[in-house]
Amino acid sequence: MSMRRYLARRSPAEWAVRVALAAVAAVLGYYGITFSAAQAARKTDPVLAYRLAPYDGRNTAAYAASIVRNNPTLEDGRRAGDLARRALRQDPTAVAALSTLGLIADLRGDRADARRMFASAQALSRRSPSTQLWLIEDAVTRGSVREALRQYDITLRVFPSLEGMLYPVLASASDDPEIRHELVRTLAGKPMWGVNFITFMAGSDSDPQVTAALFVDLHRAGVAVPQAAVAGAVNALIAAGHFDAAWSYYAATHPGADRRRSRDPRFLAQAEAPSQLDWIALNDGGLTTSIQGGLFDFSVPASVGGPLLQQIQLLPPGTYRLIGHSIGLDLPAGASPYWMLSCRGGREIGRIEMPNSSVAKGTFTGTFSVPADCPSQLLLLNARPTDAISGIFGQIDRAELVPVS
Repeated sequence: MSMRRYLARRSPAEWAVRVALAAVAAVLGYYGITFSAAQAARKTDPVLAYRLAPYDGRNTAAYAASIVRNNPTLEDGRRAGDLARRALRQDPTAVAALSTLGLIADLRGDRADARRMFASAQALSRRSPSTQLWLIEDAVTRGSVREALRQYDITLRVFPSLEGMLYPVLASASDDPEIRHELVRTLAGKPMWGVNFITFMAGSDSDPQVTAALFVDLHRAGVAVPQAAVAGAVNALIAAGHFDAAWSYYAATHPGADRRRSRDPRFLAQAEAPSQLDWIALNDGGLTTSIQGGLFDFSVPASVGGPLLQQIQLLPPGTYRLIGHSIGLDLPAGASPYWMLSCRGGREIGRIEMPNSSVAKGTFTGTFSVPADCPSQLLLLNARPTDAISGIFGQIDRAELVPVS
């Protein structure tokens, strides 16, 4: 049967139905395309999204929010309010519409209504950054520390990308004892952002005494502070000249530490991130050093010298004895490494030569006198350049400064 004869056999009613179905399909296709386009445009061009699909409450809400985003006038507020209310009639779950109404209420001075709108928006979804930031600011304005920290916690859990904005404010505010108390309580709940904030605090420009006070409170609350953060706080206090605070914090995190003695005489601490009050092996200029298994091991190429090992001291004025033991050190006279104690700023207090390990069974000793105007000292092991082809190598399994009674 030819196509012409096939079409001729169809009745007018059949043609009417087919034309109607085609029209419906065209309309549905048009709405489908415009709806998809509106969804794609909502974040970048809310006006276009609204024009394409004004029946979608989310598009209407986005358009309303865009009107009051930057310095809105009273007329802008009225127009945005009408749109936001329309959006809620179209979609009662349109969070952006509630936030917009909250902002408009805040602009006209009705804080209570604004608080109600933003609370409703948060109840629907916590994924609105503008809502979360407003609720933080509102809690701070009301002086509600606990509520402010609760909102900080919610916001940082949902929007970790906002840490660059929120961490500095939180770090600065922790100077206040009440805020610090609530911050410790919040961090004790082990939020996912907690470790990142503690690490940020240790490396920030905040007052190192504030950082140390927070970390001490965290230790007392049973909150683990990363070793690198502990070291950073100690080092910052030393750099700022807060020697008593540095020692207090170090002693709080290292039970048994004695300010009148050097630390870790047997090289057993194995600190992954040592502070300047711990032993630090130095590897500059071709030197090879390490601390492991209860030994400090060093190797220095021929004709090379320099610092090998150091530890900052905060010794009270008095006389101190350095006692230690070496293994495998065998060098010509005048070529052995030596220990030096100097004041902060470089003023040398004294030196102690290390004999070969065959002398006195490897034991070395000597004394230093720390003056009253020297609150911080550097104990340093130095290698001298030597012409020996094999260079310098050896091990130390004990090194300790102790007070002379």
